[in-house]
Amino acid sequence: MLKVSIFGVGYVGLVTGACLAEAGHDVMCMDVDARKVERLREGHIPIHEPGLEPIVRRNLAEGRLHFTTSAEEAVAHGPLQFIAVGTPPDQDGSADLRYVLEVAASIARHMDGYKVVVSKSTVPVGTGDLVAEALAAGLAARSLSHAFDVVSNPEFLKEGSAVGDFQKPDRIIIGTDSDSAIALMRELYEPFNRNHERTLVMDRRSSELTKYAANAMLATRISFMNEVANLAERLGADIEQVRKGIGSDPRIGYQFIYPGCGYGGSCFPKDVRALAQSARQVGYQAALLDAVEAVNDRQKATLFTKLADTLGGEVALRGQTVAVWGLAFKPNTDDMREAPSRVLIERLWQAGAKVQAFDPVAMDETRRIYGERADLMLAPDKYAALEGAAALVICTEWQPFRAPDFGEMAQRMTRRLIVDGRNLYLPSKLQTEGWQYLSVGRTPTA
Repeated sequence: MLKVSIFGVGYVGLVTGACLAEAGHDVMCMDVDARKVERLREGHIPIHEPGLEPIVRRNLAEGRLHFTTSAEEAVAHGPLQFIAVGTPPDQDGSADLRYVLEVAASIARHMDGYKVVVSKSTVPVGTGDLVAEALAAGLAARSLSHAFDVVSNPEFLKEGSAVGDFQKPDRIIIGTDSDSAIALMRELYEPFNRNHERTLVMDRRSSELTKYAANAMLATRISFMNEVANLAERLGADIEQVRKGIGSDPRIGYQFIYPGCGYGGSCFPKDVRALAQSARQVGYQAALLDAVEAVNDRQKATLFTKLADTLGGEVALRGQTVAVWGLAFKPNTDDMREAPSRVLIERLWQAGAKVQAFDPVAMDETRRIYGERADLMLAPDKYAALEGAAALVICTEWQPFRAPDFGEMAQRMTRRLIVDGRNLYLPSKLQTEGWQYLSVGRTPTA
């Protein structure tokens, strides 16, 4: 058992802390948000993540997981100090490191011996050097010279399956050249390495770049597939057949080649921009990264464009009711950061339309973002969202949307029109049932 402190109990920090405690370590999570800490002590988690809440509650009850607002208490807790605070984008797209460096300074103010400071936050290459400088400066201000090491240990968690990703990782990357830190990190992750060795040790800068490169690669696959889908529509091809044709090549595979209405969330958009900005800062123009973002921004607008064109232009949307299924950027999360649904809904409001929306878990988040509005009705279920709607637009591929009762849908809607941003249905089936069906990368049904 190791004593671990984690600064920041957002998505990454909470999942990391809970899963390390579940593996038997003694974990203290620190956050400046007193209300959040109080709720966590009661076993209430602030995010929707399948399987996380019972782990938090179990480890709270068994005394392996603690929450505090005291940085001094967290620093004193143990030798491993994880930084898992946010790195929001600055105006130029670069990562804002102020919270990371504030934590480093706080650790330096309170440390009384050797510490391994671990960066779990997604940060630009070279951030580890800045953390080391902040630690050294803080110790110097106290006229102390305690030893420390700084480690890059990026997370590779997918929202909606983060618990499984942490407990059964594809890889565990440790970025440091310190033998002492490597030994401690190997001990920490030993419970997750029993099936086979998953640890990759590298220098700190390579570790930092690995995280950005991984997310940029996945985002590139999505934008590439959306680019090909737009071409398929114009050439009369079926992108779903194309997807199967290229995915069967083992060099390509099937993951992250699904066409749709663009990627969102807290990682891909921010990390692609941050990596492109890092390139600019060293005098390199990362043209591919800029294109990935440009394609994604354009793709998020396609649902509105398809709907408006079908109804006769934006002016035809004024006074219309449009149903929206799916508000989160992906299934199994309530995260709506940079979600395609937000682009669609806000464009609909600009055009004078009313939105009736449903999402299995993101309704509270929608209320938090938009508040109460006369042109927004959050429906109690998917069918209620269709009442009196001239069209249905699907933004998120939630499982409950995959096999609806099209007969009931037709009874509730004023027109049989579906704009599907996730290609959930077979065009031939909907055409037989009299639906006008527009999807991504396939010929629309009349």
